[in-house]
Amino acid sequence: MDKPVVARIASLALVATLAACTGLQPDAGRPGEAAAQSGACHADPVQWAIGQEATQEAMARVWRESHAGLVRPIAPGQPVTKEFRVDRVNIELDRDNRIVRVYCG
Repeated sequence: MDKPVVARIASLALVATLAACTGLQPDAGRPGEAAAQSGACHADPVQWAIGQEATQEAMARVWRESHAGLVRPIAPGQPVTKEFRVDRVNIELDRDNRIVRVYCG
């Protein structure tokens, strides 16, 4: 396997491991920027993220702009719990670490 493929697999494995243990909280951002409030998630304003690479910056921006209290990245094939959380934004990723779906719950 070439190095970029191994790096992507390792990245997805890390995301899956972190998501399985807890909700991932990105950095709140630079001083002066509005950070997410621990409250109701709003997915409509963050649909711009679909098709974007799931970088730390993109994930943090989705978190802030959705106003969710929690972020849950979901790797391909990763099992997830089915409980609904009004304060959580779910970000589904594909094998290339691209965002394919953003929704609350």
